[in-house]
Amino acid sequence: MTAYFLDSSTLVKRYVVETGSIWVQTITTHSSHNTIYVAQIARVEVVSAFARRKREFSLPTRSARAAYLTLLRHTKRQYDVVPMTETIMSLAETLLDKYILRASDAIQLASALEVQSRLTAARLSGIVFVAGDNRLLTAAVGEGLTVDNPNNYP
Repeated sequence: MTAYFLDSSTLVKRYVVETGSIWVQTITTHSSHNTIYVAQIARVEVVSAFARRKREFSLPTRSARAAYLTLLRHTKRQYDVVPMTETIMSLAETLLDKYILRASDAIQLASALEVQSRLTAARLSGIVFVAGDNRLLTAAVGEGLTVDNPNNYP
């Protein structure tokens, strides 16, 4: 059993077939007994990805709706959602000054660091931070996280 923190680009792969989807589905399946953490912002970002693909005609409307409903169910039942707090926002601002990141990526990383801090305080194993963005992964490594990239699993 492993604790994973999935950024939004990784979470999309659970619902839309692309490079890394099979690996993401494997680590997120309920029978894997892995703990999956996501930032509160992830749901909105994933829905945004569905909407963009629907507009670009790469995801049929019916499939987008099914993916959305599945995402809602998983968010309620399978993911540990890290709420946006003042601490996370402040840490995200610090990360933006330290690394070249988009605002939402800084929030994702700050949320992961909050989870890592809680697990460390409880003397539990840390998370594996999973993202498909090399810049974000570099920042995560710089902050001491173990990382993985779903794009490495065709």
